[in-house]
Amino acid sequence: MVKNCVIAAAGIIPVFSCSSPANQKEQEKPNIVLLLVDDLGWRDVGFMGSRYFETPNIDTLAGQSMIFTSAYAACAVSSPTRASVITGRYPARIGVTDWIRARFQLSSTIVEAPAPFEENEGRELRTPSNPYWMELSEITLAEVLKQSGYFTCHIGKWHLGTDDYYPEKQGYDLNIAGCDMGQPVNYFDPYRNEKGVGFPNLEPRQEGEFLTDRLTDELRNVIVKHKDEPFFISMCYYTVHTPIMAKEEITEKYRKKEPVDGQKNPVYAAMIESLDQSVGNLVATLKENKLLENTIIIFLSDNGGLIGPTDNAPLRSGKGYPYEGGIRIPMFVYWNGTIRPGSVSDIPVTTIDIMPTVCAITESPVPEAVIDGRDLTPVLKGKKLEQVPLFWHFPHYRGKDVVPYSIIRDGDWKLIKRYEGEPYELYDLKNDPAETTDLSKTEAIMLRELDEKLVNWLNETGAKMPVKK
Repeated sequence: MVKNCVIAAAGIIPVFSCSSPANQKEQEKPNIVLLLVDDLGWRDVGFMGSRYFETPNIDTLAGQSMIFTSAYAACAVSSPTRASVITGRYPARIGVTDWIRARFQLSSTIVEAPAPFEENEGRELRTPSNPYWMELSEITLAEVLKQSGYFTCHIGKWHLGTDDYYPEKQGYDLNIAGCDMGQPVNYFDPYRNEKGVGFPNLEPRQEGEFLTDRLTDELRNVIVKHKDEPFFISMCYYTVHTPIMAKEEITEKYRKKEPVDGQKNPVYAAMIESLDQSVGNLVATLKENKLLENTIIIFLSDNGGLIGPTDNAPLRSGKGYPYEGGIRIPMFVYWNGTIRPGSVSDIPVTTIDIMPTVCAITESPVPEAVIDGRDLTPVLKGKKLEQVPLFWHFPHYRGKDVVPYSIIRDGDWKLIKRYEGEPYELYDLKNDPAETTDLSKTEAIMLRELDEKLVNWLNETGAKMPVKK
């Protein structure tokens, strides 16, 4: 399925031209725009096979890029993945392994470190408490690029701590709408609820204005203002996270459309179309200011699609779960003059690879801290890169049916290890990408090998583990 849709995306007539390196405008440092979409499922865009959601601008850009068909988020929920993107480190090493609660969600207005464990009344395990922030000692991509002469800007969802840990404390020169909230309380201006909860750093501008449009307008303004200096912009859309809200005129269009492949939510579809329009506006702004040829665009999601608003089939399950639908994401990289338009890579990559890759592209020094990700520029340049094991660690309960788990993917094999209930599930992703056949009872040698690698990794990263009561 993906192969066919990728070919279709590659065949789209581009709305902009690609020049060869010899004709490319000389500039010492390329601009970097990171487009991080919230909760966007692996199959929620046309270039990955959706026939219900309409994403012509995203598909066209993807057709001029390298598409990664086996890209993963470092976690099945938001905050850990976001930390991994800007640090190049696994969430288990950082210590942020679940989504971070906002100030208004805490029992006290004073934000202090939680107790070491959550007791989880009625459950078998005490689980490690998730912190309320990512430590300032973590070296972020913004801090690295700032030292390399970049203007750094964060727009949209942050979700990595309260005001003492906002983007401006983590290397960003400008922060627009980034705060401790994991989702908006309202997608329409004034972006507040009846209790007054809303963005502390995004002033209402026009009643009824849609948040995705507003953030895109802010993005355009930042690009125009800083077009004469190299810039790094983290454009982190709150869409398509709940609450599922969209502009009525676009929603009505999808109400008249027949569901396809299990995707059928017209409001969610309208949210995606607004996102697509925003990507089109970004490309137009870069073109108008003669910046597109020297701007690298990285498009990805922070976890799998939420079950309900979307359908991740043929991948199993969705956000929060250890299955492919919870952790595999859409991703492409646009790099004019270097990436062959329409190229596709099936090598497993993950969000920890973003930091070292951008450092290599911009010739910026990689932090001296342990960096778990690796430089993907050889792949972007059409070369081979050896596969390495990928890991996940979620030592928490989530809802009624997610118990603490860890994962290793090594080659085509994937082992899920649970700390309550049935301990193992083993899948051959090459022959069973939908994870329908558990091989843990028949492939004992492979299970032991993977489990040993996983345990060694958990020990090496200092991962916090659940304990029996």
